[in-house]
Amino acid sequence: MTRTRKILAWTGASLILLLVALVASIALFDWNRIKPPINAKVSAILHRPFAINGDLALRWQREVDEGGWRAWVPWPHLIAEDLTLGNPDWAKNPQMVTLKRVELRLSPLPLLARQVVIPRIDLTEPDANLERLADGSASWTFQLDPKDPNAEPSSWVVDIGAIGFDKGHVSLDDQSQKARLEVVIDPLGKSIPFGDIVGDKAAKKALEKGSAPQDYAFALKVKGQYHGQNLAGSGKIGGLLALQDAAKPFPVQADVKVADTRIAVAGTLTDPRNLGALDLRLTLSGSSLGNLYPLTGVTLPASPAYETDGHLIAKLRDPAGAVFTYENFNGKIGTSDIHGDLVYVASQPRPKLSGTLVSNQLLMTDLAPLIGADSNAKQKARGGESKQPADKLLPVEEFRTERWRDMDADVEFTGKRIVHSSELPFTDLYTHLVLTDGELSLEPLRFGVAGGKLDAQIHLDGRSTPMQGRAKLTARNFKLKQLFPTFEPMQTSFGELNGDADITGTGNSVAKLFGSSNGDLKMLVNDGAISRGLMEIAGLNVGNYVVGKIFGDKEVKINCAAADLGIKSGLATSRLFVFDTENAIIYINGTANFANEQLDLKVTPESKGLRLLSLRSPLYVRGPFIKPDAGVQAVPLMLRGAAMAALGVIAGPAAGLLALVAPSGDVPNQCAPLLQQMKAGKTPKTVKG
Repeated sequence: MTRTRKILAWTGASLILLLVALVASIALFDWNRIKPPINAKVSAILHRPFAINGDLALRWQREVDEGGWRAWVPWPHLIAEDLTLGNPDWAKNPQMVTLKRVELRLSPLPLLARQVVIPRIDLTEPDANLERLADGSASWTFQLDPKDPNAEPSSWVVDIGAIGFDKGHVSLDDQSQKARLEVVIDPLGKSIPFGDIVGDKAAKKALEKGSAPQDYAFALKVKGQYHGQNLAGSGKIGGLLALQDAAKPFPVQADVKVADTRIAVAGTLTDPRNLGALDLRLTLSGSSLGNLYPLTGVTLPASPAYETDGHLIAKLRDPAGAVFTYENFNGKIGTSDIHGDLVYVASQPRPKLSGTLVSNQLLMTDLAPLIGADSNAKQKARGGESKQPADKLLPVEEFRTERWRDMDADVEFTGKRIVHSSELPFTDLYTHLVLTDGELSLEPLRFGVAGGKLDAQIHLDGRSTPMQGRAKLTARNFKLKQLFPTFEPMQTSFGELNGDADITGTGNSVAKLFGSSNGDLKMLVNDGAISRGLMEIAGLNVGNYVVGKIFGDKEVKINCAAADLGIKSGLATSRLFVFDTENAIIYINGTANFANEQLDLKVTPESKGLRLLSLRSPLYVRGPFIKPDAGVQAVPLMLRGAAMAALGVIAGPAAGLLALVAPSGDVPNQCAPLLQQMKAGKTPKTVKG
């Protein structure tokens, strides 16, 4: 062997021996000796007491799962036992986290590039006590102040792949959310396949997307309070939280009840380090959609009891803000079905809810809670704050306008078929709801009614206190025989109802809006019939009395009914209110006070020709809206409306009502000649039935 070869051989052998000696010294080193400086350094960085109270060890182990040449390279495994991390000084519990054991494996080669790559950390029996104050200070937020504020950030990068854990305990005391929760995690004993919980269809769909969700490995139980309401629930989760690998989504299943709201989810969490994506089947149920506001921050209207089931997809790292899509959901609100898609974007300056909703069969009674018009018993069931007084007809429950500025909305709703009684001949509904910075508009709000249309534009400004509102309504071509389908004499009628209204008001309830209202109301009815029986069908007991006093029990043809009401400060006054029948012309004068819900009307009939009426005195209708009283006034009838004609007060209103006379084909419109005569200032005594 040459001298050169001997030198190289000795050099190689020395290096091997040196490497073996280094590995041996590391393997045999007592790592417990460096615990004091580690504990001190971490405590100083975190400004919290940190301690490894048990053994600290380093083991070298091959990673067979890595495959290829890397499977032959031994990897260091760091094992620490009995770890504690303290809470800040203001916290009630001195310890934030305790761990029976932590084991992590470290990829050695990336260290050469200043990368700390930890493919997996396993936590044994974690116990966390988390606290947050009302000002937002949280125990899980650390103040990492460098010694030199101008120092360059570290070039080292820490990369964690997955977290494995077993049974544990988490408690949360969050004053900002008024939440006190306790979560217990225990092994299931035997894992449950993902498809057994979410269904084979959902599991197959996940595989088609290139992911393989884990089996459920742990059971969890949660109890406590959230926003001051009792909370309890249970669920299941996986055993390995893959922080980066989207092909290994984390399985989640939970069924939680908060007060009377039930939330059930089943699906996966992907990229949990960044809260990247949720893909869940979501079922919601409760006594009112409005009760979801304190739980979710989403402004929804009061409603009857509801239940929905759909697919929730969340993209939590979207640049525009977290996006939650609740798609293809089906459910019920009251006894009405509901279907659709909703998207909630946590954008700035306000989040926004948008989407499309459809009901195939909508009950009118299920819309009553929107304006507080349901019964006291139903209000109590849904948690309504205002109870309707027994002597009031207009709903007094206030709109929650303080919530309207918390988010924007753009939602379309279609009720394809309205299920109703004979007293409410609505057939369908469409509306486009837009909520922008506290201003709510329904434009249009459109009902199909008795073969015609009721179009409304509703605008409510919730930014002002009290709220300001405006409603413009147009009723066209309501067919009288469809308005009263059970009244036989009306079935041969070609008559229609048309009307206009433009009303403004101030107040946070329907009662206050009407009680302060200003505006106009015009209505025209052409070619109909009237009788005590019709009043009974409509449930108008006072009308039954009035019609009976004027006409007795017989049915009477109506040539025209015309009304023009002016409203000021909640007081509606009749400028013109007249019925032209085959036997008489009936004038109605007086007021309807929406502020105190009181009627004060006088009904004056005039006989036509020789067809004399037995009634010799006018009638009155007085008292509360909900139960008015009617009777005969102790004064004689006026002669042929002489006072009205003499004052000339009917000409202007009659001219305005002529605009509502709609063409009726071959059938002559009975209202046109009546209004023309009134416009000319003539007493309409010559109008024929």
